[in-house]
Amino acid sequence: MKEKSAEHPRIPAVRSESPSPLLPGSSSEEPLGDGLGAGLSKGLGAGLGDIRPAELWNRNFRLFFVARTAALFGDGMIPVALTAGLLGAGRPHSSVGFALAAWMGPLALFVLFGGVLADRFTPRRMMIIADALRLVGASVLAVSFAVGNPPLWAVYALSAVAGVGAALFQPGVASTVPRVAPDVQRANAVLRVSEALMTMAGPAFAGMLVGFASAGAVYAANASTFLVSGLCLFLLRLAPAPADEVHRGTFVAELADGWREFRARSWLWGVIAIWTVYGFTVLGPMLPLTAVQVTEAHGSGTYGVMMAVNGAGSVVGGLLALRLRPRRPLTAGAVALTAVCVNLVVLGLGLSVAALGAGQFVAGAAFAFWLVMWSTTVQTHVPPEALNRLHAYDVAGSLLMLAAGRALAGPVADRLGAPEVLLAGAVINLMVVAVLLAARPIRRLERIG
Repeated sequence: MKEKSAEHPRIPAVRSESPSPLLPGSSSEEPLGDGLGAGLSKGLGAGLGDIRPAELWNRNFRLFFVARTAALFGDGMIPVALTAGLLGAGRPHSSVGFALAAWMGPLALFVLFGGVLADRFTPRRMMIIADALRLVGASVLAVSFAVGNPPLWAVYALSAVAGVGAALFQPGVASTVPRVAPDVQRANAVLRVSEALMTMAGPAFAGMLVGFASAGAVYAANASTFLVSGLCLFLLRLAPAPADEVHRGTFVAELADGWREFRARSWLWGVIAIWTVYGFTVLGPMLPLTAVQVTEAHGSGTYGVMMAVNGAGSVVGGLLALRLRPRRPLTAGAVALTAVCVNLVVLGLGLSVAALGAGQFVAGAAFAFWLVMWSTTVQTHVPPEALNRLHAYDVAGSLLMLAAGRALAGPVADRLGAPEVLLAGAVINLMVVAVLLAARPIRRLERIG
């Protein structure tokens, strides 16, 4: 089958209202230097050479950035809210795991349908509906925990509503970035930095709020983040994209067409196939085993610090992706992933806290850099009319294998030993990078734009 990759011409998805074609969706009457986006752009862009913040921080991108940041901040609160609410009500520890599974399960199961729906009804519309669903679910949980102890079935059901909302939201993110940003790589880098910061800030804020108030207050704050996200998405001014006018078939036909588009790009399915193995054998086990190794050796406080250090590394990785523009982004990202071995080795050998911190920092930076390279490649090489569905295949495969890897990490570590599993992960990590670099369609794919 003929490869569809760099030969696909990019179709301008956003008509500019500004005299400059680099400012999609902006207005000549509106100063681009004002507001949240401009302030953050100065901080993120300082010292980064030829970056022109005004070109990135147009009105549409500022709104999208705030929407994503608010939603990520809210997502970070959910595990803390569930844990505090259920354990504070005297529920068994297992109820927390079941509630988190009720949240993550629908996300993995329904994200493919979210991709098709985003293509049929436009990504922006589906993301607004998703935020509305999550707003309702979080609001009901806020009231339920505020007035008493809600039954477990209600907590599980409302957590599932949040998971469905996330499944409807996520596919549209990939196709919206090229429509709101003139520079896709820099937009992804800025969003990755924001994600890293919110991953730290969300749980920290939720923990503080639980201490001062209750789990109900955390869910109320969680609901407000989805309200902010939905309003910002509603205010986006997106010109009709060619993909919006494509004739759609039946739901099943759309899924089948997405599968054909997926199979037609060997670099795409190659990376996702390799990544499912990587998620199952390396990424999935790494998180729970890191928690066990660090907590048992140094205490839960040190584990919290390590997670913060990992987040700081993610910020640095995002800033590097903001600065560097490799001609072959997947090759550059794969090379960066070799640094993850440092983290796996220091964990497996049980080295000092300083070494553990260095490993977490390097791993966070490496993952963030890879994810920016990957997201940018997908968003610039896949035609807009197929992007939502193909991104959904990516998310579904990754989530399912990550979940499986996390679930099996404990039993395998009990049998073989956690250090042995982590050190084996370091070897597999190097093998995965070698396969990525050996695959010609992946190695040779060049950047567009």
